[in-house]
Amino acid sequence: MVELHIDHVTKRYDDAQGVETAVEDLSLTVENELLVLLGPSGCGKTTTLRMVAGLETVTEGTIHIGDRDVTELHPSRRSIAMVFQDYGLYTTMSVQENMAYGLKHSTDLSATERRERVEDMAALFDISELLDRDIDQLSGGQKQRVALGRAMVREPDVFLLDEPLASLDAKLRSEMRTELQQLQRDLDITTVYVTHDQKEAMTMADKVAIMNDGVLHQVGDPETVYSDPADRFVADFLGNPSMNQFETTVREDDRDSRFEYGDVTLARVPTDAVSLKDGDEAVLGLRPEDLFLDAPDESSGFVAQVGVTEYQGNDNFVHLRIGDTELTAVVPPSVDPEPGESVAVSVAPEDVYVFDAETGTAILTAGRAEKQRPEQ
Repeated sequence: MVELHIDHVTKRYDDAQGVETAVEDLSLTVENELLVLLGPSGCGKTTTLRMVAGLETVTEGTIHIGDRDVTELHPSRRSIAMVFQDYGLYTTMSVQENMAYGLKHSTDLSATERRERVEDMAALFDISELLDRDIDQLSGGQKQRVALGRAMVREPDVFLLDEPLASLDAKLRSEMRTELQQLQRDLDITTVYVTHDQKEAMTMADKVAIMNDGVLHQVGDPETVYSDPADRFVADFLGNPSMNQFETTVREDDRDSRFEYGDVTLARVPTDAVSLKDGDEAVLGLRPEDLFLDAPDESSGFVAQVGVTEYQGNDNFVHLRIGDTELTAVVPPSVDPEPGESVAVSVAPEDVYVFDAETGTAILTAGRAEKQRPEQ
């Protein structure tokens, strides 16, 4: 088992335009699992991967692979393998030559040993019949398998993937996600995978690390970061459609804390569920899939007007308005209100998210409510 440990790593660029911090005080540990670095473009995830690979220098902090401090080591001495979005294959070489190239220049293996290892890896990736072909004779999916095989044939301690599926079509991308998950489990190798695609992250990862503006916001398994986000950014970034968020005022009575948006009560939770007082400001989060739509009456939810409905096959995305404010609900396809229709919108108390109005830190989440719920 090999552990990758990133300890308080910072990366700054200092040029004529000034100093820019790309990654700030990042600490992560990955061991024999698939960790996905997730975040929007420019958040620092690829810079982090490149520092692990040795392609970028570290301004502050250290990086260890196993018991070795590799912070200052040349990439060839780190025992890592990296796959890029654009494959990075040598078009003047055959598949066999591409896959053997790294072995030839970084190991003492004989030509026979190199060929045997390439053939074994090709069989694992189901590309044995491609070994004699030229790269320009391959499809996109085949090229990606060759790039992955070329990286893995070196038997690295750490496997790094920088958006390796981004250039594939949707069907092939889905197939390759499954294959990569299985490969990582079969080889039991420490893997760091960079993507801005939350679906990739949530379906593939053992753990997800969410970054923004060079700062790590949360690390956890996909279920935890989705149901118990650390802050507003994580809550908003995870989910499609994204979470509905409202700046609200808290009003209390004997039993409930009500979250009011103007003169509309959007949600209620038990008073002891949140550490808020009457009159406090808080951000209310409602996930689209947690909203229920019904005919308006005096006892049900708040009233919103239907804008448009997007049919998604298994679901309908219903776009709603409260005055000038928009929100989205995800409902079964049998629920198909007409544009302009008024509907009652409600949410169960256990599905309510509440965030601090100033810091954005989570105060109440569905994940925490589930943990606190008494066993039946």
